[in-house]
Amino acid sequence: MRTPLLAFLAATGCGSLLASAGRDWPVYHGDKAGSHYSPLHQITPDNVAQLEVAWTFNAGDLREGATQIQCNPLILDGVLYATTPQSKVVALDAATGRELWRFAPLAPNGLNRGLATWTDGTARRILFGNGQWLHALDAATGQLIESFGTGGRVDLALGLGRDATGLAIQANTPGVVFGDLIIMGMRVGEGPAPAAPGHIRAYNVRTGALAWTFRTIPHPGEAGYETWPADAWQRVGGANVWTGMTLDEERGLVFCPVGSATFDFWGGDRLGDNLYANCLLALDAATGRKVWHYQFVRHDVWDRDPPAPPNLLTIRRDGREIPAVAQTTKSGHVFVFNRETGEPLFPIEDVEVPSSDLAGELVSPTQPLPLKPAAFARQLLTANELTNRTPEAHRAVLQQFSRLRPHTPFMPPSREGTIIFPGYDGGAEWGGSAVDPSGVLYVNSNEMAWILAMVETGGAASPGEQVYRQNCIGCHGVNREGNVAASIPPLVDVGKRLNREQTLEVITKGRGVMPMWGFLTQAQREAVTGFLLGDAPPPREPSAAPAPTWVTWMPDNRTAAPPPYTHTGYNRWLDPQGYPAIKPPWGTLNAIDLNTGEYLWRVPLGEYPELMAQGLPPTGTENYGGPLLTAGGLLFIGATKDEHFRAFDPKTGRELWRVKLPAGGYATPATYEVDGRQYVVIACGGGKMGTKSGDAYVAFALPKTK
Repeated sequence: MRTPLLAFLAATGCGSLLASAGRDWPVYHGDKAGSHYSPLHQITPDNVAQLEVAWTFNAGDLREGATQIQCNPLILDGVLYATTPQSKVVALDAATGRELWRFAPLAPNGLNRGLATWTDGTARRILFGNGQWLHALDAATGQLIESFGTGGRVDLALGLGRDATGLAIQANTPGVVFGDLIIMGMRVGEGPAPAAPGHIRAYNVRTGALAWTFRTIPHPGEAGYETWPADAWQRVGGANVWTGMTLDEERGLVFCPVGSATFDFWGGDRLGDNLYANCLLALDAATGRKVWHYQFVRHDVWDRDPPAPPNLLTIRRDGREIPAVAQTTKSGHVFVFNRETGEPLFPIEDVEVPSSDLAGELVSPTQPLPLKPAAFARQLLTANELTNRTPEAHRAVLQQFSRLRPHTPFMPPSREGTIIFPGYDGGAEWGGSAVDPSGVLYVNSNEMAWILAMVETGGAASPGEQVYRQNCIGCHGVNREGNVAASIPPLVDVGKRLNREQTLEVITKGRGVMPMWGFLTQAQREAVTGFLLGDAPPPREPSAAPAPTWVTWMPDNRTAAPPPYTHTGYNRWLDPQGYPAIKPPWGTLNAIDLNTGEYLWRVPLGEYPELMAQGLPPTGTENYGGPLLTAGGLLFIGATKDEHFRAFDPKTGRELWRVKLPAGGYATPATYEVDGRQYVVIACGGGKMGTKSGDAYVAFALPKTK
């Protein structure tokens, strides 16, 4: 007879993990089903208050300005594998935190959320994405495995069916391993600038050779091609899996949440429903053949891509068990499907949505929404939802509200300003959700309003300003003020921090959350550098090639003309004191029984100490990073802006324990056992929402028995 754990692993399609079930955390998010669940049970509601710091590891590579760690580490045979603020890989003794080895990529770029691993039973490899490179490391030494790809790494910019030279590509979330294949997604550009297509690819883990490709922007003759302009496959980017995937090994199915097509907020050059953007794709893991798909948003112009890997679970209904897959969304919904057929397990209805008044835009007249479960975030923002924290805050926010487009779900982008609610970061976000063996899903949610305002790209006073308006406004803002909450620095005084050569290098190669802009010509890079520094580009040598004319969008004409619009940035809607512009809760933790679609509980997640001191109840805070669920009867989560790490009772939602971290734990924690002692570890990288950065991993355990 199977134990509950064995039955759970078998039901979720993770039979190959049975041997390691118990003490390790062998896969990103715990297992290939994305359950965030561990069978460890030494730490319980009765003793969780006794947890103490077992060890702390400081990576020592904080960079000037904000850095982050978003990594959910792997723990295998007493060794913890993780990444640092500057995207180096470290191996630590999981019982002590002592560093065993460190690997530094040639050109660290972007954030990293985790690693993948493969073994043939004798040797083990760690598969690590950084920038456009997929690396294979020897797990014992941290050295590159020279026989993999070229010198130990594979260039993900190659094999996309068109030239991706200089385009932003970042493999910051781990792929999933199936046999001798690693199936990879990637992050690509999202703005009005040219972007790489987000095709899903599988590589041989031993050699690095490309095994198969699924084209998310279909080519002529392929299913879905008719939902795009005829030449979209040659120029449109995005439709990429940036979140990671989940795998049903027993059925050989990989589940891929595909993101939106570019440009995120104007689609006049990609009219149509745009399959397979904004889809959950079920692919044959061995061949890449499509088994089924479901599209959550047609012709997305709201950045409503699926935010996290889906969860595999078993639904119990009318005395039978149904293999299911559940996908959470930024809009705060859960879509639940039969894993084998794609049949929805709760009704979904098409709702009419407003049309767009932006030039060239044509949005879909309807969008699908599930009738059950109910949304785990509010869906409509009226004047009654505006903050009443103080009369002054209410008055200021109400004045802004009166100038914006009235809110309704799927209100298209506009010049006046469109309220995105829940915001760009959810609802659900990249930390993902947890599911237990009984079919209950635990999801943390943001309830923040953001404002999307569109501006025309024309009217620039100089070539450098034109490049800035077309490529940089979305992150750094119209007035170059930056976005501290998103770790995006202001550029109004960039000359005080960087000289001309350093500025050019960052623009060309990227740094931190800044992607590379190598697709710009040298003349364009020099022009935007001059615009930012307030000086003229250096004189060109007489023998140098003439600068391109500025009516050309990009040097190789990857798109015929620049989009007529860009946006003013990713702007949280805050009151004058920096608190959210709406009434609480601002962040929640939810338990939903997916057998019935009913909620078991919902509680605020996080708090503002200064508001608590004023007598206000817990408000919840914006949060990043997912939960960890254990058989011991605990749900652990960091994520909150107040920089605490908490444990909840998953049956009731009651908080049982909390501790202040050295920096915000904006990552999904992991748990494991070494020498009979259970540990819970979380990355404390901070750096989001304006909080301080950190470089630590902190592991907690019960006191050692004497």
